[in-house]
Amino acid sequence: MRVAIIGVGSIGGIILGAMADTDVDIVCVSRGSTAKNLSDLGLVLHTPEGSIEVIPSERYLLVDSESKNLSEQIRGTCDIAIICGKTLDTPALAELASQVLTNDGYALTIQNGLGNAEVLAHRLGRERVFVGSLTHAAWRSNQGEVHWVGRGSINFGALDSQENHRAESLLNILNDAELDAVLCDDIQQIIWKKLLINVAINPVCAIAGVRNGALLEVNSLWQQSMQAMREAAIVARASGVDLGDIKLDEYLRDVVVISPENRCSMLQDIMAGRPTEIDALCGAVVLRGEAEGIPTPCNAILHGLIKGIENSSKFD
Repeated sequence: MRVAIIGVGSIGGIILGAMADTDVDIVCVSRGSTAKNLSDLGLVLHTPEGSIEVIPSERYLLVDSESKNLSEQIRGTCDIAIICGKTLDTPALAELASQVLTNDGYALTIQNGLGNAEVLAHRLGRERVFVGSLTHAAWRSNQGEVHWVGRGSINFGALDSQENHRAESLLNILNDAELDAVLCDDIQQIIWKKLLINVAINPVCAIAGVRNGALLEVNSLWQQSMQAMREAAIVARASGVDLGDIKLDEYLRDVVVISPENRCSMLQDIMAGRPTEIDALCGAVVLRGEAEGIPTPCNAILHGLIKGIENSSKFD
């Protein structure tokens, strides 16, 4: 079984580090300084238990996604592609997945936000796309080291639920890697539950410049997170998504409790001066809310503030 990890940032680093202890043949698709570090130094992974592991470059086959021609050694050889890159790059990531996968191989996206699965489905076919929600927490240092600061789980399922029978091998791989994977039938519930967490944590922590745990320590931050989450839940239900009997405050608290030291991905992007995924998070909630006739003022404000921060360097 050959698995491609496309986008080896903090979350991709967790997947790589965990799978390195299994018998899976691993292909890492990365670019820039990350690709160079993976080639020269391997992956340096700080585990939640406090140990430091180094995954040598000999353990995986590295592909630089910026190279124009994909090696025939890689093309069409992967059974599964796990997409961990940014939402902004999804069209390019979908193209990479199409190149590395076998004809009957499939992709699992564990990206943030709405719309990723649809982009992949357009390129690969709906029957070849799986969608996941991951609650493992991690951040990456300026030196490229991955800090895995909280263990969680991976819930995933096929975009077309009739294809879930194909996922047994992936389920076994993820659980062999001790990533606590669960196969689910209601994919829209997975997507929206993940979105609820993302709109609650990412923009608030990014604007305040704090780690996740601050939400439990500063009441005003907690209230902003909860309001963004409530708006997204109302929009989800209006869109026909079954969120079950979820208790929003408990759901958010459970995630923050297992990741208090985590710098969310949006905070990492802001600190590095990179574009964020705010359009696919709060921006998506606002747009869907407008379509359903539901006001989403908190998400609109958070969206506007993050966009302002992204463009702040353009102003004196």
